[in-house]
Amino acid sequence: MPSASGSGPALVTVVGIGADGWRGLSGAGRAALRSAQVLLGGPRQLALVPAPQRPPVTVAWPSPLLAHLPRLLDRYRGQHVVVLASGDPMHFGIGGTLVRLLGADRVRAVPHPSAVSLACARLGWPIEEVDVISAVGRPVQLIHPWIQPERRLLVLSAGTHTPGEVARLLTARGFGPSTCMVLEQLGGERERLHTATAQDWAETELDPLNVVAVHCRAEQDTAPLPRVPGLPDDAYQHDGQLTKREVRAITLARLGPLPGQLLWDVGAGSGSIAIEWARTHPQCRAIAVEKHPRRAQRIAVNAAALGVPGVQVVTGTAPGALAGLDPPDAVFVGGGVTADGLVDLVWAALRPGGRLVVNAVTVESEAVLAGWHARFGGELTRITISRAAPVGGFTGWRPMMPVTQWVVHRR
Repeated sequence: MPSASGSGPALVTVVGIGADGWRGLSGAGRAALRSAQVLLGGPRQLALVPAPQRPPVTVAWPSPLLAHLPRLLDRYRGQHVVVLASGDPMHFGIGGTLVRLLGADRVRAVPHPSAVSLACARLGWPIEEVDVISAVGRPVQLIHPWIQPERRLLVLSAGTHTPGEVARLLTARGFGPSTCMVLEQLGGERERLHTATAQDWAETELDPLNVVAVHCRAEQDTAPLPRVPGLPDDAYQHDGQLTKREVRAITLARLGPLPGQLLWDVGAGSGSIAIEWARTHPQCRAIAVEKHPRRAQRIAVNAAALGVPGVQVVTGTAPGALAGLDPPDAVFVGGGVTADGLVDLVWAALRPGGRLVVNAVTVESEAVLAGWHARFGGELTRITISRAAPVGGFTGWRPMMPVTQWVVHRR
């Protein structure tokens, strides 16, 4: 988003407003509206303010908002603009966007109790024990990593369709017994609550302004999928090109996912490394690069099914396919290490402090790693895993292919 620093309004006050409208505003919120020269907001929020209380200039948001916002703000240069937002504007709201655009010194937030606060108050749920996921402008699949036995979730709805989508997703994951509660028009005169289990959820007429509360309960034979690396291999669709769970857990530990950082997963196969990197924290970003189109499509399917649909999939052959990508904080090379120039390129692309992890299973790729280890140092490790399997009427150990792993940090 382009910066409007140095232009636009002298001050933007973002006032949170609830379904109770004008009467529910704090004194600070009312004072901001009375002093405003320009009022911006969505049609629903604007309708909550009585006409006598609106400033002379009142403008409904254009669509698409983000594309038009810098130009719209610049139109009211030097004036005091008030923006209406639902609930707490700094919680999945317009407040954060305005701060990024104008700077924190030119944005003042006057929050109203958020939908999260109101829902927890109605349900008797301590906020610190609740996981909050927004489905507003985001895929509902984002709730997958948060679906764990006995966890409590609040899903901020995108409209009337969200509760049904949540219920179907829970049921498909084996969490059909979960209790789903839809809270409509929180804080308003038309506040209402609907309750059913996910598996028994029936489509009903709902208000678009709703929050979905979920108390997760699993069916008896449902295996949870934790957020720590090393998911079961059968959690993925794959054609055999999959970093096995034991090696995957070791690899992710060496990559060291950190919030806000970007991973390149080169030769991604089924996408397991990129996906489990992204699952560790909502702000972890990943790009999976895969030359086979069918595998690339499978990566996208796996990412959505495991709750990280934001994993970017690039179909192409490295190193050429890496051109123009954002610089990474970590790189994993699981395939194609012998390609000319690949290791040189990813090493040059790494940010300072970045980590490079390369796994090799062939003699030729091991030779490449040995050469790079001699030049740049780091650590070489041989990983050998054996799994128990039937041998006639007994049980024996079946070794997997050994993996040579090179790990190096860029200073």
